[in-house]
Amino acid sequence: MKKTYNELQITPDYGYSYFVDFILSLSDEAIEEVNHTIILRSEENLEMVLFGVEEFAKKLSTALGKEIALETQLLVKENEDWIANYRNSVQPLHVGSFFVHPSWIEDDKEKINIIIDPALAFGSGHHETTYGCLLLLQKYIQKGDTVLDVGCGSGILSIAARKLGAEVDLCDTDEQATSSAAENFALNHETFNRIWTGSVQKREQEYAVVIANIIADVLIMLSSDLQKAVKDDGMLILSGILDKYVDKVEEKFATMMLVEKYKKEEWYTLVFKRK
Repeated sequence: MKKTYNELQITPDYGYSYFVDFILSLSDEAIEEVNHTIILRSEENLEMVLFGVEEFAKKLSTALGKEIALETQLLVKENEDWIANYRNSVQPLHVGSFFVHPSWIEDDKEKINIIIDPALAFGSGHHETTYGCLLLLQKYIQKGDTVLDVGCGSGILSIAARKLGAEVDLCDTDEQATSSAAENFALNHETFNRIWTGSVQKREQEYAVVIANIIADVLIMLSSDLQKAVKDDGMLILSGILDKYVDKVEEKFATMMLVEKYKKEEWYTLVFKRK
């Protein structure tokens, strides 16, 4: 262990989740999220990560047509057991009947336990969109349903579906995500039917429930394929939708029946039924 480590603190005033995803794509180190500040720690030099984040902020500002103010700090600190400190900062989460927690926290015997170690933090349940999906899955998934999780990330939603008695397939365009999801299924002693690196177009069947927790632009782009993946009278659960985009998403999926709109903070989760 080196005597010092580097700590990069990033606080954007807009587009927080975009920055989380971007930083995770640059580094395989764990991150910590505190009051809308992203903290990355490493014994390796983080100056190039900082440069990448600053360039990303400029391009995102242009793409969104909104100037994003970014506060950053790059610090050198005395090394200590910050991994243990980080673990202590990770809080378990109760979502309806689910108890989402890392492996170092004991199960809640009265809940359905989902173990997600947030080392790569593709999805640990704490984000509003993942929370909304976990809540609504309990309402709309029936035992024996076939489920497809598009953009699976950590696999948390498909693991939840499996624990509700569904048969699940999952996919993600990021190979690191599908690898992480497979590991998390093993960690939870659960099995999936099929997993692939790619998107919904590679499916081989239609499903009773399709879940897609992705940003609104991608949902709109995949709208036709997502709808085709749902069986007649099946359900489509969409999330990752900021409030300012929810009308556009609803309009794009207007051929389906909107069953429920759930909002947490500035994020929507929508449930549609195929007519």
